[in-house]
Amino acid sequence: MGATTSQRRGTAQRRFERAQRILDAATELVLRWGYDKTTIDDVARLAGVAKGTIYLHWGSREELFAALMRWDRAQMIGAVRRRLREDPSAATLPGLFGLLAHELHRRPLLQAAMVQDSAVLGKLVARKKTSTTTPEMVAPFGEYLATLREHGLVREDLSLEDHLTVVAAVLHGSLVSLRMMPDSLRVSDERAGELIGDALARAFAAEHPPSDAARAVCADATRAFVDQAYAVARARLRESLGDDLPPDEDLPQEDLPSREDPTPAEGDPS
Repeated sequence: MGATTSQRRGTAQRRFERAQRILDAATELVLRWGYDKTTIDDVARLAGVAKGTIYLHWGSREELFAALMRWDRAQMIGAVRRRLREDPSAATLPGLFGLLAHELHRRPLLQAAMVQDSAVLGKLVARKKTSTTTPEMVAPFGEYLATLREHGLVREDLSLEDHLTVVAAVLHGSLVSLRMMPDSLRVSDERAGELIGDALARAFAAEHPPSDAARAVCADATRAFVDQAYAVARARLRESLGDDLPPDEDLPQEDLPSREDPTPAEGDPS
């Protein structure tokens, strides 16, 4: 007799919770010891699963690390998306990157990837396995900027490449500078986000104040861009988690083949 829908959901939930436990353990160890010194045995021990169980989710240590990066990125964009819904006034280009900076400053693994921190990432830096940029989002970002430019919301004399250069310089610069500053001079993550948003607002400000109608267009375009970025991040995460990743009710769902529940290896308490 086949499993009931309730049983299948329960199995999927257990798989996902186990994957989360493994990812949490791997993140903690990579940040503590660095990627080069973190072994699958270490991760299994901290996660409370057998080594073989990790290989049922991911075929190698590199695949596990890719899942870590995709998980952190999807969580970050999801948090920005929620903040924009809670605070509609933040749905501007500077507001978006202010929120992004705030979330980024709370995520040391993504920070390490952005500044190519070899102490954390080890040999992955030389192999360029740690990009935080999603190539699929470059064209949508260009379309987003074109919409803002069309409605007089950003400077018209800056190209897509100019905008990307300024954004990257401000975000990367904030991460590098804050690492070098003494604790007594460092501001909170929230304040860092506000300052970065203000810097971008000044860098991108149009010559004339926008109308209320233009502001509404900006808010819609900003939310639409973040929705698209979140969908892309979720799709990339699904490449690492398969249908262990629970559906997001706000996003259209792909038709994915069902996968059998990985059988825990002997001694696996999960």
